[in-house]
Amino acid sequence: MSVPSHLDENPIHVLYHNLLQAWNQQSALGMAELFTSDGNMIGFDGSLANGQNEIGEHLAPIFLSHPTATYISKVREVRFLSPTVAMLRAVAGMIPRGKNDIMPAVNAIQTVVAVKNHEHWRIALFQNTPAAFHGRQQLADDLTKELRDELKLSNISEKSSQGF
Repeated sequence: MSVPSHLDENPIHVLYHNLLQAWNQQSALGMAELFTSDGNMIGFDGSLANGQNEIGEHLAPIFLSHPTATYISKVREVRFLSPTVAMLRAVAGMIPRGKNDIMPAVNAIQTVVAVKNHEHWRIALFQNTPAAFHGRQQLADDLTKELRDELKLSNISEKSSQGF
């Protein structure tokens, strides 16, 4: 099946932005609501949460137990698999609360599979994979530099250093 090339990527970018914004605001409910009712979330540590309720229940204690780091990201690709299914690939770094630089050890590759239902895009799958690049330090260094450049373009480091 051929996918039309004129499909609008913007709603997929917005969905991903909203996901990271909900994380940065420590909103378990806000994140969970972005998923389909049967959506899946695979965390950085490999943990799996299935469905909006479980995703919210999984995230709530994380946000309650400690101040999470703030995400900075760069979308690498949005690809439509059909007119109602899209895949987004991004790279992401995290800025600890009270700091103004990313922690290279937790850089990640993120994938979102989004589905459109009645004009609304929702996340069917979010996977957050460590960007370890075992044995390939130059790739890790290049990703850290790319994310730091992205950080300079944003005001996130200023907010993070203020504890937001």
